[in-house]
Amino acid sequence: MTQTSLLDPDIAWAAFEARDRQSDGRFVGAVRTTGIYCKPSCPARHPKREHVSFYRDPAAARAAGYRACLRCKPDEVGRDRIAVARAVALLEAAEDMLGLDELALQVGYAPHHFHRLFKRATGVTPAAYARALRARRAAIALTQEASVTAAIYDAGYSAPSRFYEDGAKRLGMSPSAWRRGGAGVTIRWTIADTSLGKMLVAATDKGLCRVSFDEDVAALRVRFPNAEIVEGGAALATLAAQVVASVESPDRDQDLPLDVRGTAFQEAIWQALRAIPRGETRSYADLAAMVGNPAAVRAAGTACGANPVAIVVPCHRVQRGDGTPGGYAYGVDRKIALQKRERPD
Repeated sequence: MTQTSLLDPDIAWAAFEARDRQSDGRFVGAVRTTGIYCKPSCPARHPKREHVSFYRDPAAARAAGYRACLRCKPDEVGRDRIAVARAVALLEAAEDMLGLDELALQVGYAPHHFHRLFKRATGVTPAAYARALRARRAAIALTQEASVTAAIYDAGYSAPSRFYEDGAKRLGMSPSAWRRGGAGVTIRWTIADTSLGKMLVAATDKGLCRVSFDEDVAALRVRFPNAEIVEGGAALATLAAQVVASVESPDRDQDLPLDVRGTAFQEAIWQALRAIPRGETRSYADLAAMVGNPAAVRAAGTACGANPVAIVVPCHRVQRGDGTPGGYAYGVDRKIALQKRERPD
């Protein structure tokens, strides 16, 4: 196999062998014996490895003299990503909720097909993305408006009842508590010992809200200045043990409850991080592409840095495009150690 770009040929070939849909749109494989190029998930029979070259995109493969596979249609991946990016822009700009039918019509896809496409690219459905946007707007409005009701309408809810059904659950606390900076919310915490250092684990009654190395309760109080912060508890002990297990013996990902909030983009990134298989890594560019915004590489890195729950949302599975580790809030050595532990022997 000939390497014709900065792509890691072993990683690219592994994606082809696995027919990895998550790798579609990141590169194409060109087969010299047939003169065609395919996306990684192409269902056709695999050629011999030595006959395959990898290119960053279809345009590069065409420039090298290859033509698109008629079975997997690799050129359509680019069209799909453009459609998702346009849909995200429409949702961001809309004052009212856009239904799936209307959204799909505006980007030129059948609703059921676009629903699957959007979720595959962003990790959430169009409706969930729109709800996250409304919740974010509500959170901002609740810090600015004197009236809770006015804030709810300003965020785009048709009535306060819709916010209480949807938004309040989404925010993880009541709207008045949100305005008061988390007042009335109880957060339990503990410090757990791990082989990578001491770890702060904190949770509300809904789920984990902070997991971090080298922090203590003082740092927790800075993040949640108006919450009631208390130590320990049986439920928290169970959660903390599961988090520690994820550090020490990462043979499987724990499905742990979370109570975290961010912008719609941040939450899409966090969803995408949780979709990266254990033992694998993605580049920051890959991560941005996974949420339908390939140009937002720097923003994807910032969203990783804002991740409030280390390990559980595995931002350690992201690295630079050149294969170097990149940054990590708790030190590059820990990031490398976590990646090594997750790789199969």
